[in-house]
Amino acid sequence: MAYMKKSDFYYELPDELIAQQPLSERSASRLLCLDSSSDAIYDKQFSDLLELLHKDDLLVLNNTKVIPARLFGHKQTGGKVEILIERVLNEREVLAHTRSSKSLKAGALIELDEGFQCQVLGRVDDLFHLRFKGEQALADILERIGHMPLPPYIERADDANDQTRYQTVFAKQSGAVAAPTAGLHFDDEMMASIKAKGVAIAFVTLHVASGTFRPVKVENLDEHVMHKEYFEVPEETVAAVEYVKAHGGRVIAIGTTAMRSLESASRHGQLEVSRGDTDLFITPGYQFKTVDAMLTNFHLSESTLLMLVSAFAGYERIKKVYQHAIAAKYRFFSYGDAMFIQRKLES
Repeated sequence: MAYMKKSDFYYELPDELIAQQPLSERSASRLLCLDSSSDAIYDKQFSDLLELLHKDDLLVLNNTKVIPARLFGHKQTGGKVEILIERVLNEREVLAHTRSSKSLKAGALIELDEGFQCQVLGRVDDLFHLRFKGEQALADILERIGHMPLPPYIERADDANDQTRYQTVFAKQSGAVAAPTAGLHFDDEMMASIKAKGVAIAFVTLHVASGTFRPVKVENLDEHVMHKEYFEVPEETVAAVEYVKAHGGRVIAIGTTAMRSLESASRHGQLEVSRGDTDLFITPGYQFKTVDAMLTNFHLSESTLLMLVSAFAGYERIKKVYQHAIAAKYRFFSYGDAMFIQRKLES
């Protein structure tokens, strides 16, 4: 694989193709299908995914749950402060990004809605270490005054609809500050239909961090420092993968987060029970060890997610697919449409 630069993953996207709202029905999205063995591109509906799944396949989904991680408050001097929690450390403390007119100093007290307060303990790299005061559990505070942390390209405030729609129907493990967006297309009816067809389902957990939206700032990808995210691949998922592999089925990652979890747990060559932080940065040339096919949304120009998808399907194929998607007016990013990729197995 020739050396690749950040600018190799640049593309222009008309603003009107950035989905600002979810569709009225989760499964009403369009589905672009790429058969990497023939380079064929098909335009379908998300409900057609059932036709693409085989009885012996295994879908691996990320069951992380988005927390209402955006908070608004003010300093005791009156200046406004916006907080975006990056990681929950315990029932009182978090690491967070903050936005204010002047940088916050250790010891500063932030007044939040409904009389809640948090205090700045210090800095950890570019994040602020905050402790919430009082006896109320952090989860309860966030449920009362937190806002859903919509991505920066959704140019509106969150509303009541986002509380359910920026969350998968199988969300279980709280800790993400961004949704695993490929999973947003599945509704309860689709999940039931998949199971009825005999397709197996397994789960991993990867708490998506706001770093997923952080732009790559260096042209040389070898110099990029990947953000860390907590992930878990449990024993039952490893067993499900082993069973499917032994019986000729495909392991299908639902989203880049499921992909990174499985491949992070396969770093020694074979999938293993794993938990901890991953900073796996997948670019073209990476040798995939576990995943055979994937479902994913359309990703930001020059993003690490676009690089991952290009590594999986092939750089030139994805370049062609994105040109097609733009011309066909697919909806892009978190609330946008989906793409199914069957990878060409190299001999």
